[in-house]
Amino acid sequence: MNDMNRKQRRAARTEGHLDSAAFLKLADKFIDVANQQNKRVNATQVHLACLYASARYSAYVANTILGVPNHEDFVREMTAKYQEMLRQHLADPSLAKPAQT
Repeated sequence: MNDMNRKQRRAARTEGHLDSAAFLKLADKFIDVANQQNKRVNATQVHLACLYASARYSAYVANTILGVPNHEDFVREMTAKYQEMLRQHLADPSLAKPAQT
């Protein structure tokens, strides 16, 4: 998707496809909601609510949109993707706790 020119990217977005920048912008919107909730709710509770929502929406997409015939294969695929994303973000130094002075 990154090899597309601006016109192609706009057409793809019109059809519901996201390029990398639009994908990250959408993800940031979810993070913004979580951060807003974290002003009133403990971060661990927000974290669990996000996990629950992700699992629930993934099940909806698997059953309703994709018609996944083998749920266990889908669970393995999604689990592997989540693990890789989580590892990448855990290694991101910008997410490290600031040093105490």
